[in-house]
Amino acid sequence: MFIQRDIAKQLKTLAEYFPVVALTGGRQTGKTTIMRRLFAELTYVSLDLPSLAEKAEHSPAAFLREFPPPVIIDEVQYAPSLFRYLKKEVDANRHEMGRFFLTGSQKFELMKEVGDSLAGRIGILELETLSMPEIRTITTDQPLARIICRGQFPELWRRPELPAELYYASYLATYLERDVRQILNVTNLRDFERFVRILAARSAQMLNKSEVARDVGVSTKAIGDWLSVLEASNQIVLLEPYFQNIAKRIIKSPKLYFADTGLLCFLLKVTEQTLATSPFLGAIWETFVFSELRKQNRIVSDPYNIFYYRDQRAREIDFFLEKGGVVNLVECKWAEKVGKKEAGPINQLSGEINDSSLPLVNRENFIICNTPHSYPVDTTTTAIDLNRWSQLHRSR
Repeated sequence: MFIQRDIAKQLKTLAEYFPVVALTGGRQTGKTTIMRRLFAELTYVSLDLPSLAEKAEHSPAAFLREFPPPVIIDEVQYAPSLFRYLKKEVDANRHEMGRFFLTGSQKFELMKEVGDSLAGRIGILELETLSMPEIRTITTDQPLARIICRGQFPELWRRPELPAELYYASYLATYLERDVRQILNVTNLRDFERFVRILAARSAQMLNKSEVARDVGVSTKAIGDWLSVLEASNQIVLLEPYFQNIAKRIIKSPKLYFADTGLLCFLLKVTEQTLATSPFLGAIWETFVFSELRKQNRIVSDPYNIFYYRDQRAREIDFFLEKGGVVNLVECKWAEKVGKKEAGPINQLSGEINDSSLPLVNRENFIICNTPHSYPVDTTTTAIDLNRWSQLHRSR
């Protein structure tokens, strides 16, 4: 079963305007599937095969003669030397579009090579796991708690009989053995796995590297390196605070989120049956909402800039959405009913934004919760469910 992805239209558009198209994203998010589905007529080659990766790396000219464009090259980060030859091929026929289609699971390595060799010649998109609207296109009767805890990797929804715990155990083992060893020389994978599990308990929290280093029992530098590995392989996302200060009270540490709540719930041992009573419920829900905000933001023509807000008085707003000087504030609450108490922090910050000298205007705010019907909490804040918020955001 093929699951239609919202990013497909953008990929087709990039192929019309760029000689090279790259799709980044974590392992098993569906990069290969969508590329082969959209461009089925093209030759396909995967550098996951060591023999082909070695040929592409050490004999790139011969590799391109064997696999001339137009061609899909999967996991291209395994052959960094190939990028210089791609540039040469592109520049030999600069005005022919849609010649090389690349995928990569290690976005920092890929982006470094792209920046060095293919600047101005390549269109780039990032693919995450399925969004909730994409899941709803194949099944409409799944409880929200099941989607959150099962996670949104395509394979888990293509094969509903596949036990999620078996999938994530295999995913984690494969990730540790392949990507971690590839990107970073981690001598003790058990330390790294413990680090990942410790981070899971901190999803949706401000990142404190010193605390994590103390709990794992390694240096702060090691934690910084390991965080880079997780970010490079699309396992975590760091959300920056809004930096332009409002009354000079902004805290400047990023917040850490796991990219997918299925892996997060697996690491925390939270199931669909235990989610509602878990002490991690609020953090898991916020992590899930952030993943949906990102996914919806990737497919609109005029996306928001997404930040969070926290000041020295510990006042915090989950998500600070800014576009063209207009700010929307978003809070996440796992509840069916929210009222003016929950909207209090939003209203207070809203007033400060509109009264400040910053070139910002706050017009509309949301509390994303489990309400079956959207309703106004007050004159500026709406309680809204995630499905309705997604529909609203897509229409803008």
